[in-house]
Amino acid sequence: MTQDKRRAPIAITMGDPSGVGAEVIVKAIATMPADERGNFVVIGDRNTMERAVKACNVDLTFAEKAKPVPGAALLEHIPVEGLPGRFGILSPACGDASFRYIEAAVRMAQSGEAAGIVTAPINKEALNSAGHHYDGHTGMLAALTGSKSSWMLLASERLKVIHVSTHVSLRTAIERAKPERVLATIRTGYEHLKRMGYENPRIAVAGINPHCGENGLFGTEDDEFLRPAVEQAKAEGMNVSGPISADTVYHRAYQGAFDLVIAQYHDQGHIPIKLVAFDSAVNVSLGLPIDRTSVDHGTAFDIAGTGKANHVNMLCALDYAARLAGNRSEKGVAA
Repeated sequence: MTQDKRRAPIAITMGDPSGVGAEVIVKAIATMPADERGNFVVIGDRNTMERAVKACNVDLTFAEKAKPVPGAALLEHIPVEGLPGRFGILSPACGDASFRYIEAAVRMAQSGEAAGIVTAPINKEALNSAGHHYDGHTGMLAALTGSKSSWMLLASERLKVIHVSTHVSLRTAIERAKPERVLATIRTGYEHLKRMGYENPRIAVAGINPHCGENGLFGTEDDEFLRPAVEQAKAEGMNVSGPISADTVYHRAYQGAFDLVIAQYHDQGHIPIKLVAFDSAVNVSLGLPIDRTSVDHGTAFDIAGTGKANHVNMLCALDYAARLAGNRSEKGVAA
């Protein structure tokens, strides 16, 4: 993960102070060689991070971002009043803190002070109870960066999925699966894979109805909305197939037939990738002017503070962010 030539560190937002974010962060950083820890800066609460160090029993100290110390983890402390001071508590103050950490990280990334963002999990109920009405990180980041559209990509070694829609009802998801949005999703996924080194990304579009509607027997959306988007993408020179029945396309992709699957809604994309890569899949936000990756798990209040949280997913998110930062600096490309 060495990134000696990177001009700025990657910002890691602590997530909800009551969740496992602080623990997976300290565990991940503690595994790094001392000379690599300065490649990252944690945006969060010092007291919470220090409690996480004790809970996880790791050898790690923190230094201010402006005053780095060899071997220490860099920390940008954001003071927030009313934090409960212990793990596992649903709290509006924690929701507000989550937002403020992300807001600070976005400012750093926009100014070039950070090479990208890696986010630890937030609690949507706490976030909204604090008056920050977003469906999650992706929508929040789009609003903070002024982006008209954004996409969620879940990336693992053998399966990658990008979603046409995510945190909406199934009824709304079907309504959003129109040719324009599906085509934009294909284009976004294609450009991202090109950036990550795929010369000719092979993309499969999952159908929205059982058996892609079976020629209208189970619905006409696949023929009316998905197929035109696929044909247009082909006309633009992209290597796209579909729509392909969702009950087979993920298996085919996992076996190597495709590099990316276009999922039409949240569960259609999340279930298969969490089945095959629960601990290693990385959540990547596309369509933003900044780079952002994240763990693909929640705050886990039930085990927060016990030191049991698995940090493998955080390591994967940090590694993916480092690769994106390297690609951005080498190629000068947008997210």
